[in-house]
Amino acid sequence: MRAQTASPDLFRSLTDDVVASGAETTAVPTPTTGEVLHDLPRSSADDVHDAVDRARLAQLAWARAGFAERRRVLLAAHDLLLERRDELLDLIQLESGKTRGQAFEEIFEAASVTRYNAIAARRVLRGRPVRSGIPTVATSRVRFAPKGVVGVITPWNYALSLAAMDVVPALAAGCGVVQKADDQGALSILALRRAYIDAGVPEALWAVVTGDAAEVGEALTDTVDYICFTGSTATGRRVAEKAGRRLVGASLELGGKNALLVLDDADPARAAANAAHACFSAMGQLCVSIERIFVDRRIAGDFERELVDRLRTAKLGTSVGFGADFGSLASAAQLARVQAHLDDAVEKGATVLVGGKARPDLGPWVFEPTILTGVTPEMRVHAEETFGAIASLYLVSGDDEAVLAANASEYGLNAAVFTGSTRRGHRVADALEAGSVNINEGYRGSFASVAAPMGGVKQSGVGRRNGEAGLLRFVEPVTISQAAGLLQLPRTSAEYEAQAPLLLLLARALKAVRRA
Repeated sequence: MRAQTASPDLFRSLTDDVVASGAETTAVPTPTTGEVLHDLPRSSADDVHDAVDRARLAQLAWARAGFAERRRVLLAAHDLLLERRDELLDLIQLESGKTRGQAFEEIFEAASVTRYNAIAARRVLRGRPVRSGIPTVATSRVRFAPKGVVGVITPWNYALSLAAMDVVPALAAGCGVVQKADDQGALSILALRRAYIDAGVPEALWAVVTGDAAEVGEALTDTVDYICFTGSTATGRRVAEKAGRRLVGASLELGGKNALLVLDDADPARAAANAAHACFSAMGQLCVSIERIFVDRRIAGDFERELVDRLRTAKLGTSVGFGADFGSLASAAQLARVQAHLDDAVEKGATVLVGGKARPDLGPWVFEPTILTGVTPEMRVHAEETFGAIASLYLVSGDDEAVLAANASEYGLNAAVFTGSTRRGHRVADALEAGSVNINEGYRGSFASVAAPMGGVKQSGVGRRNGEAGLLRFVEPVTISQAAGLLQLPRTSAEYEAQAPLLLLLARALKAVRRA
């Protein structure tokens, strides 16, 4: 097996980059053994304010540097991410407990996001002329001004890739960033940041703080010019309220209870293999992973057998390196949450189709991928986001029933449709209430489409990351209009009376030639 590249010396070097003036630290455990991985410095509200002040100064020069320079630096960072992949993969596995294959998804996503934003920023955000309301009287153009310093609050589950999806477009747009990292994902974020610093991003431009959400998170949302939050719906509402009181913008990616529909023309074996991954990649600790499976009764028997066999024979493990199909939950708290949802469901009559047990023999927080049947509305797992190693399977009769059942949720982040017909898949996808829908794939098609917007509807969030929408979050459009001097607009009642017929004629003429 390849030697591990992450070491205590690397941990200490990375944590030195946290903006923290005091001596207080937090012991962060690893899911691989449950033992302490490293001690993480804790920031204070004053540290946040200092970081924002320094980022504001650095942002002025960064914005003036222009698109070409920012593109050069970001593309250099892209290459460093790929060169340092083994170190980054080790850190992701040690912090999150996910398999190496699932950790690789994070590296690939971060590189893709970096490449897209480096190349697309100039095209999306450069100034451009627009049509004036009255041709020959005035000319108008729009320019995009960076919003300033962006606050990014990143969770532990996909710390590296989710950080890149918010931080990189902010940098590409000319903004500075102060990021609050979750304790369990801080090393991955700090290693990601270091690649960008080594590529040429000024150190003060992207600062990382850690610590208590009530102090550090509040200080961040009270200070920055825009806020990006990924996490629970309950916390997202509080972030939105605070941003609203300050009249600053916010993008929020929140909870999900994502549905997968298996139509009667799907191949049961292929659908089951993909469903297993869609539900239990990162052990279900992913905002877009599947928690509800609706399978047509006509193929339910074959699909269930294939799914049970796939999960029963999957290899679980916590070792660093390739070798396991599924990894570990990230913490004792996550294990307790999964167990509580399972116990509640079984007590109220649900049946465990496969899994249903913790596996301390493999790791302190390992839990078998679990499929439940017979789930009813009074069970917590029916409507609450588990965010762990449980998915529920329901039988439906026909596409319409499947769509209605999938849409009967307060969430709308991601959905999936498995079918043998492309036309049918798109028809069903168009009826689903979700920010992204994947056909014959669980989540990775849309998750990896970095040129397309990603976000949720209903209680799954507001705003979009990725694509042009992800860049436009971080700028203010400014309209600049100049009088052409060929015709003076009316100022007095007499001038209005004289020009009104001409302006009415102009309005009709512009409509006739289909000019906006």
